[in-house]
Amino acid sequence: MIDRRTWILGSGALLAGWAAWGGPARAAAFVSRRIAVTVRGNGRDVLLIPGLASGPGIWNSVVSALPGYRWHLVHVRGFAGLAADANASGPLLQPLADEITRYVRTQGLMRLAVVGHSMGGTLAMMQGLAGVGGRVMVVDMLPAGAAMVGGTAGGMGFLADQLGQYFTGTKAGRAYLAQIVAQTPGAKGSDPDVIANALRDLANVDLGPQLPRLSVPLEVVYAVGGDGASAKETSAQFRAAYAPKKDARLVPIGPSGHVVMADQPAHFQAALRNFLTR
Repeated sequence: MIDRRTWILGSGALLAGWAAWGGPARAAAFVSRRIAVTVRGNGRDVLLIPGLASGPGIWNSVVSALPGYRWHLVHVRGFAGLAADANASGPLLQPLADEITRYVRTQGLMRLAVVGHSMGGTLAMMQGLAGVGGRVMVVDMLPAGAAMVGGTAGGMGFLADQLGQYFTGTKAGRAYLAQIVAQTPGAKGSDPDVIANALRDLANVDLGPQLPRLSVPLEVVYAVGGDGASAKETSAQFRAAYAPKKDARLVPIGPSGHVVMADQPAHFQAALRNFLTR
């Protein structure tokens, strides 16, 4: 069981999700230097965005358990075996959000449900704020990335900038981050530079003030009982963070670490099924 603090920052340690998608898939007619998208199934369109350093295989059990949907599985270049390409340097989070929006619009996807885990949850909210999709589910992510480890965008953002420079600009930092990635289940093949850039961007973003203009339904599934904090404390943190979106629906699942879909697959699949059919 992996807690959310270990997953995001924690002295530079970061964890990924499951292995890259390994089953048969048919590619959408879309070319991008930032993301790849595979499409499975038939039915209502659902966009799945994995988290930091994860490939789309993190959703394997979900896709298998919930037939009747056309799943659009995003794979960020630089994560889980894909070459970094345009994600190798510079800002990452907003360009990724823009590219996902381009995918949705060029494919003509209507009434789209957008589901994102961890960093993917941030990107899912950004899609909702961009007017893409009919509903958004966030899985174990707060509007402010730094808040996942008890910080703020102002304070933790500065630290992330320094860590990012260390990880990408020094030989020792690059070696250390590469060692972490090599020892982390599911992160094999992830580019340390892309991970460092993602951490920096996440630590500097706070979508909380923008939530009142998120007009589509928002559901937040979050883990309880997996990181040492009480369920009451974690629930209070998530309720306060998402309070600006007055009609947000919050769903705790536990005991679970950060990867809710792996730690509690049946409960998560039930929550997702309810979300998609509500």
